[in-house]
Amino acid sequence: MRASCTSSNWHRRRPTDTHGCKHPRLKGTLLHRPHAKVIDAHCLVMSLSADVLPQYRQEAPKTPPHILLHYCAFKAIWDWIILCLTFYTAIMVPYNVAFKNKTSEDVSLLVIDSIVDVIFFIDIVLNFHTTFVGPGGEVVSDPKVIRKNYFKSWFLIDLLSCLPYDVFNAFDHDEDGIGSLFSALKVVRLLRLGRVVRKLDRYLEYGAAMLILLLCFYMLVAHWLACIWYSIGRSDADSGLQYSWLWKLANVTQNPYSYVWSNESDGPELVNGPSRKTMYVTALYFTMTCMTSVGFGNVAAETDNEKIFTICMMIIAALLYATIFGHVTTIIQQMTSATAKYHDMLNNVREFMKLHEVPKALSERVMDYVVSTWAMTKGIDTDKVLNYCPKDMKADICVHLNRKVFNEHPAFRLASDGCLRALAMHFHMSHSAPGDLLYHTGESIDSLCFIVTGSLEVIQDDEVVAILGKGDVFGDSFWKDSAVGQSAANVRALTYCDLHTIKRDKLLEVLDFYQAFANSFARNLTLTYNLRHRLIFRKVADVRRERELMERRKREPQLEQAQDHLVRKIFSRFRRERSVAAAPSPAPVPALSATSAGAAPSAPSAAPAGTAATPTSTRDPERAERAEPAPSGARGKVALEGYRL
Repeated sequence: MRASCTSSNWHRRRPTDTHGCKHPRLKGTLLHRPHAKVIDAHCLVMSLSADVLPQYRQEAPKTPPHILLHYCAFKAIWDWIILCLTFYTAIMVPYNVAFKNKTSEDVSLLVIDSIVDVIFFIDIVLNFHTTFVGPGGEVVSDPKVIRKNYFKSWFLIDLLSCLPYDVFNAFDHDEDGIGSLFSALKVVRLLRLGRVVRKLDRYLEYGAAMLILLLCFYMLVAHWLACIWYSIGRSDADSGLQYSWLWKLANVTQNPYSYVWSNESDGPELVNGPSRKTMYVTALYFTMTCMTSVGFGNVAAETDNEKIFTICMMIIAALLYATIFGHVTTIIQQMTSATAKYHDMLNNVREFMKLHEVPKALSERVMDYVVSTWAMTKGIDTDKVLNYCPKDMKADICVHLNRKVFNEHPAFRLASDGCLRALAMHFHMSHSAPGDLLYHTGESIDSLCFIVTGSLEVIQDDEVVAILGKGDVFGDSFWKDSAVGQSAANVRALTYCDLHTIKRDKLLEVLDFYQAFANSFARNLTLTYNLRHRLIFRKVADVRRERELMERRKREPQLEQAQDHLVRKIFSRFRRERSVAAAPSPAPVPALSATSAGAAPSAPSAAPAGTAATPTSTRDPERAERAEPAPSGARGKVALEGYRL
C-alpha cells in the first residue's frame, strides 16, 4: 500500500484533492505541511504503521522489575509473617508497660525485639515497591504513584511503630515513665491488623484460619484488659488503699505488701507482694470471667476506680462477645454446611427409593453412585462455577480440566490453541460407579468417550468381547461415517471410572471449522473399540477344523491350473485319445451253427435300448474301462474349444 502511494499516482487518482486526505481530523493537522508529507502520513495511516499507532496498542503494560505484585505468593507469605509479629508486639508491649518490665533484664528479649524492628523496617521498604488496587479497580504499578499513596496512608504509622524504643529504653534507668510512654507507641502497630486481615480475607474465605484469628483477637483483648486491670490495682495499692484486689491477693497468697521509705522518692515505696506471674494470671482470669459473663466472684472490684473500669469492660465485652462469637457461629455453619448438604441429599435419596419401592439391588447401586460422586466433586456444581467466569476464562479452565485427554492422545497434538479451546468447551466430565451401564445394545451412539481412570467391559450376546482401561477410546467414527449408528454391545463399568465425552454434533462442528485439524484427527486418533461393529461368534471346533484344513492345503502342492481351464481340457483330451489308440481291439466271436450239437449258448443278440455296448472281455477290466469312449457331446465341446484355441 505504501509503495503505490507516489506523487504522480496520487494526482492522477485525486486531481481535485490537494491534500489527499479524507479524514477530517487528519486533514486539519496536515494543512500546514508540504504535499509530500501529507501523502506519506496518509500512507502510514492506511498501512497501520507503528509510527502513528499509540504505544499502548503495540505492547502490553509491563510491571517494573523492582515492583512487587500485591497478590503474588511472596507478598502473601510476607503478610503472614507481619501478622504473627504484630500479634507478638500486641502481647509484649502492653505487658512491658503495665509491669514495667525492662528489656535490659533479658538479653534474649532485647535481641528478639530488635529483630522485629528490623523486619518492620524492611516492610516499609517493601511497601514503597508494592502495587495496590486503585479506586477504579485497576492495579497501579507506577512507582511514583505507589510512593505518593503510601506516604498519604500508612507511612507515618509504620515509621513510628518500627523505631527501636525498647533499645533506647533498655539502658535508661529513669523511672519518670517517659521511656515507658515511648515504648507504648509500638502499640500503633496494631492498626496494621486491619490491613492484613483485609488481605487475608481473600485467601481465608471465613475458613478455619479466620476462626483462629477471631479467637486470637478475643484473647488479645482480654490480655489488654488484664494489663489495664493490673495497672489500676497497682495504682490503688500505691495510694494506700489496702482493700484493692491486688492487696487482697497478696494477703490470700500470704505474700503481703510492705512499705519502704527511700531517699530518692518523696513517699513510701510498695515492696514484696505476690509474684509477677501470679498477678498476671489472676488479672487475666478476672477479665475472662467478666467478658464471658460468668463472674465467679473470688476476684472482684473493690475500689471506685476498679468498679468504673469493670463497668466499662462489661460494656465492651458484651459487644465484642456478640460480634466475635456471632462470626464464629457463622464460620462453623459454613464449615459444616457441606456435610449437612451431603446428609440431606442422602436422606432425600433414601426417601425416594422407599416411596417408589425401588428394588434393593438398584437402590444400592444408586446410593453407591451418589456417595462416590460426592466424594469426587465435593458437591460442587462444575457448570455453575464455570458460568461465573467470562468466555475466555471459561475456555482456559476447560482446557485445564481436560489436559489429560489432550496430552495422552496424539490426535490433539497438532491442534491449535483456538481449536483446543473450542473442543474443551464441548467436553463433558462424568463419573460412573461399578455396574453402571454406559451404553445399551441398540442405543444410538451420539458421543465419543475417553477413559481417564477406571476399567470398562464390552458385552455382546452375554459374552465379554473387550476390556477397556485408562487411555482407551470407544464410540463411533463420526468423522468417517455421517450416519448415526446403533450400539451392537453393552458397555458396563467394572470400577469407578472418570470419562470425558464429547457429543457427535459438537465434534463435527469443530472438525468442519478446523479442516487441517480434522485431517490430523482422523489420521491419528485410535478408536479402541467401535460400538457399531458387531462381532460374529463361531464354535471353537469349527475354527479349529478350518485351521487344520488351511494348514493341509498349504502343505499340498497347488495345481497349476483350475479344473475347467481350457489348456487343461486339451491335454486331457490328448491323453484320452492316446490311451484309446494304445488299447488292443477285442477278437471277434465266431458264429456258431444253430444246428451244431453241444453248441454253447449264444450271446444276447442285442443290447437293451438306450445303452451303449460295452466290451464283454473280463481279462483286463481296467484297460476296458480306460478304452471307454467319451460321450459325443463332451467330445464336440473339447473339439470346439481346441479349434478356438
